[in-house]
Amino acid sequence: MKLTEARSDLDARPRAGVPETPDGGASAIELSVVVPCLDEAGTLPDCIAKIQRVLRENKIAGELIVADNGSTDGSASIAARLGARLVRVKEKGYGNALRGGIAAARGRYVITGDADNSHDLSQIPTFLAKLRDGCDLVIGNRFTGQIQPGAMPPLHRYLGSPVLTGLGKLFFRAPCGDQQCGFRGFSREAFSRMRLRATGMEFASEMVVKASSLRMRIAEIPTTQFPAGRSGPPHLRTWRDGWRHLLLMLLHSPRWLFFYPGALLILSGLAVGAWLLPGPRTLGGIVFDIHTLLFAAGAVLLGVQSVSFAAFTKIYAMHEGLLPDDRRTEELLQAFPPEVGMLAGCVVAALGFSGSIFALGSWGKLHFGDFDPVKGMRLVIPAVFALTLGGQIVLSSFFLSLLRLGRAPEDQTASTGRAGHGSRDNFDST
Repeated sequence: MKLTEARSDLDARPRAGVPETPDGGASAIELSVVVPCLDEAGTLPDCIAKIQRVLRENKIAGELIVADNGSTDGSASIAARLGARLVRVKEKGYGNALRGGIAAARGRYVITGDADNSHDLSQIPTFLAKLRDGCDLVIGNRFTGQIQPGAMPPLHRYLGSPVLTGLGKLFFRAPCGDQQCGFRGFSREAFSRMRLRATGMEFASEMVVKASSLRMRIAEIPTTQFPAGRSGPPHLRTWRDGWRHLLLMLLHSPRWLFFYPGALLILSGLAVGAWLLPGPRTLGGIVFDIHTLLFAAGAVLLGVQSVSFAAFTKIYAMHEGLLPDDRRTEELLQAFPPEVGMLAGCVVAALGFSGSIFALGSWGKLHFGDFDPVKGMRLVIPAVFALTLGGQIVLSSFFLSLLRLGRAPEDQTASTGRAGHGSRDNFDST
């Protein structure tokens, strides 16, 4: 990401709220307030004034950064004129703007807030106090605070935010009651550990997901949501951004996206298959026979594929830093190396081949003439199922070996024993 700062001469000027040293320079900066901005000329001056006043009145050694994301209404020049550090971020998107501003931050702590005057910026010292107390991430909670009339659309207030926050609690045990609130603070050290990559509004959810998975210390502060002061349409697009939040959480949770659905398919398919294998069954006047048996076999195969994808996704995400390293996963892979899967797949395929020979022999007894299709399919379906399942297991084992080649043994040892990355022992974190 290319970042350029307009009016570099501003860097030599004392920041609002930053105490000066005897030689006239700015002292070490403790707090960086980052405000993402896209065409907020109507509200930006008021936001800048509020932040500067809070820093000054509370004697906080801080700086104000406006991360402009391509404004065309003069917002950038307003920020520079009013004494904020201006960072121009060319890549579009809320997440890109925040990452660009945070990358330029010089404070030990960072607090982010929107430029539309919707946050109670007077609470900045409260957020900073929590960070000084050792919290890695501090998030505003509008639901335990106050949502003023017109500040949040009913669809967001009663469906979108509660559902996404609830899924965050379910998937990642996130201790947050308002996952999407943009008024939040964090230490730069914690931010670097999160390794965030989202480019849009889902950046807010990714931060909570990563912090929860890394077992960081998270706190909440009741806050007030005011109606946005902008005159133009909101930047948040309900359905598109809601889907991106949901997709991000699913992709960061292989358990819920792949493993649990796959396990359910396997168990239900095996149960129905075992029930129908001896012969047709009647339930509620409906006869279930080989057609249902075929669907049951397909369910098991699809379930095994889904569970395999859970393993693939977990390993790939750990390797790419999308998910924290997990010692239990590493131990499981060590206990069951790919060679075990290859051998098991060959055994299952051999059973399927034997079943095929048996079915062929049964047909041969009739001199390869007319053969009852119902009886034949009751033999053929399990045989083809075993052949396909065995091949699937073998191929998945080979692919698992390929994924493992990407991680040298010393890298795995270092990652599982790395200090300061929270608990790595809980597979349920993802």
